[in-house]
Amino acid sequence: MRTEEFTMERDVLNVGDIVQITEGKLPRAYYYTAEPAAAMSGNFDAQHRITSQKGKVVSKRREGSSFIVAIEFEE
Repeated sequence: MRTEEFTMERDVLNVGDIVQITEGKLPRAYYYTAEPAAAMSGNFDAQHRITSQKGKVVSKRREGSSFIVAIEFEE
């Protein structure tokens, strides 16, 4: 299992939700979006890419005006 944190601006995901993940590519990194545009990851280099296409929200916390959600993947 692998857990990564995603930033969420609107309170749309809850613990236990199953989310689809899409990958975006930058010139030297990859980033991920929990659909439908609910939360975004930080950047990952090619060695640390997320290979799963879906994950489960395992925790959520508020940080200022946004939320941090931890999504668990079967990797």
